[in-house]
Amino acid sequence: MTDCQAQTQFNERPKLVVGIVVDQMRWDYLGRYYDKYQEDGLKRLITKGYSCNNCLINYLPTVTAIGHTSVYTGTTPAFHGICGNSFYKNGVKVGSCEDHDVTTVGSDKKGASSPVNLLATTIGDQLRLHTDFKSKVIGVSYKDRAAILPAGRSANAAYWIDNKAGQFISSTWYMQELPKWAKDFNAQMAKNKELKKVGKDVGLYPLCGHLTADMAIAALKGEQLGKGEVTDMLCVSFSQTDVIGHQYGTRGEHTDEAYLELDKDIAKLLKAFDEQVGEGNYLVFLTADHGGAQNYQYMIDHKLHGGAWMGDEEHVAEAYKHIAKKFGLTKNVVRDCLDYRLVLDKEAIREQGIDEQELRDAIVEELLKLPHVAFAFDFKKIATAPVPEFLKERVLKGYHHDRSGDIIFMLDPGWYGFNTKWSSPIGTTHGEWNPYDAHIPLLFYGWKIRHGETSREVHITDIAPTVCQKLHIQQPNACVGEPITEVIAQ
Repeated sequence: MTDCQAQTQFNERPKLVVGIVVDQMRWDYLGRYYDKYQEDGLKRLITKGYSCNNCLINYLPTVTAIGHTSVYTGTTPAFHGICGNSFYKNGVKVGSCEDHDVTTVGSDKKGASSPVNLLATTIGDQLRLHTDFKSKVIGVSYKDRAAILPAGRSANAAYWIDNKAGQFISSTWYMQELPKWAKDFNAQMAKNKELKKVGKDVGLYPLCGHLTADMAIAALKGEQLGKGEVTDMLCVSFSQTDVIGHQYGTRGEHTDEAYLELDKDIAKLLKAFDEQVGEGNYLVFLTADHGGAQNYQYMIDHKLHGGAWMGDEEHVAEAYKHIAKKFGLTKNVVRDCLDYRLVLDKEAIREQGIDEQELRDAIVEELLKLPHVAFAFDFKKIATAPVPEFLKERVLKGYHHDRSGDIIFMLDPGWYGFNTKWSSPIGTTHGEWNPYDAHIPLLFYGWKIRHGETSREVHITDIAPTVCQKLHIQQPNACVGEPITEVIAQ
């Protein structure tokens, strides 16, 4: 091979990169529904693509905003700063995409969203940097965070659904007005009788996935993605699977329907890519932001260890009574409990003249007395905490000093936090290190991808550097993952 030929190969890129994230999709769903998947949907990705069968989330906690961000940045909350669906920033609780300096575009919804809280670049940001911002990058999802965070700060657009309006919207971070193709799509949505019937509960129905797929295809055609001289990127996230999972769990007719209908949406997307870009001209990866635990009652009914941990309503409240009595508290010193992490009120601690470290130690001691708490420790004392090293590593990767709180605890396998105000008794949740939450699918398909599989352990943070190396562009600027050599070599 001549140097000229080698250089030509080095500069080869697909016309389009498509990232697909399925919210709360466990790895074992690939096998559970395999016989029911149609040939041109998920089964096409499995039988003609490359599967990483041991892809794990390598940080804590395992929640939506963090997962979507980590897929596309190749890094963890310690660096990208998205520490949960909600977290404390400079002492103020914020949503992961909350931004008071922008306004909604496409409806009269109060409050708007943007990637303002994201500290690191994404695959799409790097692609735009590499092409002097000629590449188009667009995100589409039901949830704002699932559209915005994958696409990155420099994205051309992100679109998500306003439930009340029954429309796809965006914000002034990206544009002042929706493009014509998006307005036309919303006009068609307004005529959708099924959407009007389900109303605000659209996330609980496969219809939500159909709308997401159709909007992604509308963006593909409307923006002419994959038709230009440089590579474009489309980030598609399916959120209905998470909403349905929280409500109905990992088993049952609703979850079964959700994944079989998702399969149809994947097939519809692939057909559109074939027609618009050409088979073999686009690169697809499919993964999840996290998995989900088996419903606690389902576990109990089958004599398996597990249960509902009544944290906010019972256990943590009981622990706090002992703390209040010991220190003579007149004002609450715990501001919040988010994703098994306690956020302390430093001002209230100072006002009451309490030694903060002594208080921290006492809280950890009380947490460890609670039933089904496996580990608890102060972030400041993680080095000496009696916790397995691999868990310490995941905790550190998920820890940002200003945004992650002060004390973390973990539950026994099969147990998860339950709140009677919002938790479904037949549903599920996620957030822990265990395989049911942390083992996710990872499929590559299309441009320069041969069929195959590996059981070697890879991580959610390895996706971004793998895609970037396939494209011969620089990795995201806080990337800590490693390219998956089995995929790169193809």
